[in-house]
Formats: sequence, C-alpha cells, structure tokens
Amino acid sequence: MPPIAPLALALLLAVPAAAQERPEISREPAKAQADGAAHTLRTIPEACARIEGVFTGQAEPPYRFSVKQTSPGCQPRARLVNADDVAPDPAQGWLYHDEIRIPSAACSGLVAVARIWRKPGTDTLALDAQGRARIYLDQAKADAEAGRVRDPAMYAAQLRVEGDACR
Repeated sequence: MPPIAPLALALLLAVPAAAQERPEISREPAKAQADGAAHTLRTIPEACARIEGVFTGQAEPPYRFSVKQTSPGCQPRARLVNADDVAPDPAQGWLYHDEIRIPSAACSGLVAVARIWRKPGTDTLALDAQGRARIYLDQAKADAEAGRVRDPAMYAAQLRVEGDACR
C-alpha cells in the first residue's frame, strides 16, 4: 500500500459526521454583518422561536447568540433545544436540517455558524373535513389517562463561531 493511502484514510475518518452529511436545506452564506448589528439567523415558526445573533467586535466573545420568542400569543407545536445537550443522532430519528453561515463584515476570517437538526414528532393529527387538525379536550384527556401522549417535533440548534477574532 502506498504511504499516502493510510494518511488519506486517517484524514477521512477524522472528519466529523456533521461535516460529511448534507443538510436538508442548502443555502449560500448570508450577507456579511457589521459589528453591533443584531440579525436573525433562523426563525423556527413551529417552536415560536427566532435565533438572533450579533458580532460583538471583541476578542471574547466575538459573537453572541440568543433565542427570542417570535410573538407573545404564539402556541409552540415543537420544542427548540440545545444540540450540545441532546446530541442529535440519526439513529434516534434526528435529521440534519439546516446550516446557516454568517460572515463578519469587520473580520474576514470570522464566521458564525448555526446548525439545526429536526426530529419529527408523533403528534401528527388527522385532518377533519375542513382540512384542519383539531384536538378535542375530552379525547386528549382520555388519551393522556391511557398513557397515549403525543411527542412534539423537536429542533436542536448548535451555535458556534469559526475562525479567529480580529484584534
């Protein structure tokens, strides 16, 4: 075996699984954002959540993420969790859903990256004659008492900064 083959094999095995997968949503990097300008990375309507970020212009932390509620009256049909806490695994039903890359306008080597996974829930409801999914209180109570609880869909977000902060 030529000496280059073991090296190539070692490098291939060292690549993280997320880098080998392709997300369900394919998109170009977003427009570069200026320091101090808050911007939305991704809105997840099912979870009534919006992931917002801002480049700080500082060495530590160079970027700040936060999750905001989309509107006070929104009723979530899905949960948004931290990917570092749940460790999304395809064997457990997680799908690599989206990757958002936002470069810094002030520091060319700095990129904010949000990776989103989704796990479909078991809460799919049959549509009625009017095309609406309805939950009736009596039926929901009976299902809960019988131990038939529907799992909502879940989204997991991994928020990272890649590259070196400018000084």
